Amino acid sequence: MAFLVKFTASLLAILVLAWFALRLGLGRDARIRDKEHAQLLADEVVYGFEALKTAVDKFGRAALLQDAAGRVILVKLHGAQFSGRLLGPEAEALIWNDQGERELLVSSGEWLFGKASLNIADPDDWAKAVKAAKEPAHA
Repeated sequence: MAFLVKFTASLLAILVLAWFALRLGLGRDARIRDKEHAQLLADEVVYGFEALKTAVDKFGRAALLQDAAGRVILVKLHGAQFSGRLLGPEAEALIWNDQGERELLVSSGEWLFGKASLNIADPDDWAKAVKAAKEPAHA
């Protein structure tokens, strides 16, 4: 009888923990779905940011957005949530080959934010946009 009580209590505890994890969104497959979703995420980084140009990674891991002023926002999966940064002077962009596909590796320059690897069309154009965003604005 004691075994049955322990087993039932353990099973109940596991179910409660699974329910909490589900409610917190842990373990979900978060992805940037499309350009509109990327725009919503960028608006959370810089309120009112209106992208003229957007590139979403083919796997939905990250996105780059550029506005009319040339500012570039990097949005990426950060744990189970999305996070983004307005790229500035510390940002870096590097193009590299990954199993025959050209990818863009972007760093915001913030050590804790990390880097994002993007499999996108026109990685050369985006590398130039990141470099241009590093330049100080001219008055």
